[in-house]
Amino acid sequence: MELQVIDLAPYLQSNDSDPTHLDPKLISLCSEVSRILKETGALLVKDPRCSVEDNDRFIDMMEKYFEMPAEFKRLQERPHLHYQVGVTPEGVEVPRSLVDEEMQERFKEMPKEYRPLTPTGPDPKWRYMWRIGSRPSNTRFQELNSEPVIPEGFSEWKDTMDSWGYKMVNAIEAVAEMAAIGFGLPNDAFTSRMKQGPHLLAPTGSDLSRYGKEGTVFAGYHYDLNFLTIHGRSRFPGLSIWLRNGQKVEVKVPIGCLLIQAGKQIEWLTAGDCIAGMHEVVVTKRTTDAIKLALEQNRSLWRVSSTLFAHIASDAILEPLGHFAESPLAAKYPPICAGEFVEQELSAINLKGNKGAM
Repeated sequence: MELQVIDLAPYLQSNDSDPTHLDPKLISLCSEVSRILKETGALLVKDPRCSVEDNDRFIDMMEKYFEMPAEFKRLQERPHLHYQVGVTPEGVEVPRSLVDEEMQERFKEMPKEYRPLTPTGPDPKWRYMWRIGSRPSNTRFQELNSEPVIPEGFSEWKDTMDSWGYKMVNAIEAVAEMAAIGFGLPNDAFTSRMKQGPHLLAPTGSDLSRYGKEGTVFAGYHYDLNFLTIHGRSRFPGLSIWLRNGQKVEVKVPIGCLLIQAGKQIEWLTAGDCIAGMHEVVVTKRTTDAIKLALEQNRSLWRVSSTLFAHIASDAILEPLGHFAESPLAAKYPPICAGEFVEQELSAINLKGNKGAM
C-alpha cells in the first residue's frame, strides 16, 4: 500500500482559512487530511517551503556530527534535563514494547506477518534534541523548556537546525489547521494550543556500519507521546507503520515529501477519533540494499532521521475538543495538563530524569 501524498500548496495559497469562506475543493482537501490521519495515523505531504536541498543540508550536517567520536558527542549530554536538550546516546532510549506487558500481549494476537520485531534491549541509536520556537517565560515545566546545547566546531549548527526545524513546524501548523477543519473544529483549534509548545527537532543517528544486519531494531514498536511528528526523507529506509486496521506498512517517502504521524496528544484532543500511530524502525532488505549502494558511492553509513516532535504547550490542558467532548469515548481522555501528561508518559517507560524523547 502506498500512502497518499497531500500537496499543501493550494491551502497555503488560499487567503482565508475560515472554513465558511474556503473554496469547496479546499474543504474537501482538509477532509481528506483528517480522513487519512484517522484511518492510517500517517500522512505524506508536499510543502513548497521545504525543499530537497533543505533536507540534504540538514542531513549532511547531522551525518558529520554523528560520525564524531562518542566521547565528543557525550559532551552534549544532559541527563538531568530528561535528555530534552543535547544528545541522547545509543542504549538509552527504551522502546515501550520492551516494558509494556499489555502491548506484548497484543503482539501475540496479531497475524504473524504484521507483528513487530521484538527488541532485545534499548535502542542502538543516538538522538539530538534541539528546541524550535519560543518558550514560555513562566511555566510549571521548566525542564521541558530548557536552553539548547551547541556542539563545538559546528559554526553552522544553529542556523541549520533552526532553518529546517521552523520549516517543519510551519508544515505541521498547516496540516494541523487543515485537520481541524476536516474534523469539524475551528481552524485554530490545534494551532492555538501549540503556541510556545516544547517543539523538538530530534534527529536520530544509527550507525549502519556497526548495526547494519537485517532485522536490527533501531526504534522498537511504539507511539509518539506528542501532538504530531514530522520527518524529512531519510537516505536509508526502515520505517514501518501500523494502520488502524492492524496492517503493517513499510513507508516509502517520495523525494521532496515529508511524513507526518499522529501522536498521543492529538488522540487525546479528538477523544480517540484519531489515534496515535504505532511504528518501528528496523533494518530491512531495502535498508541493506541502500547500505550496499552507499558503500559503492563512498557515502556516510549513518542513518539520519530528521524527526521533529510538535507539542501542545506544556501548560495547556489536553481534553477532547468541540463535538469530541460528546463522544462516548471522551471519558477515557480526562482533562490533564500537557506537561504533566508528558512526564507521566516518560515515567511509564522509566525515562523520567533519564530521557525525554518518544
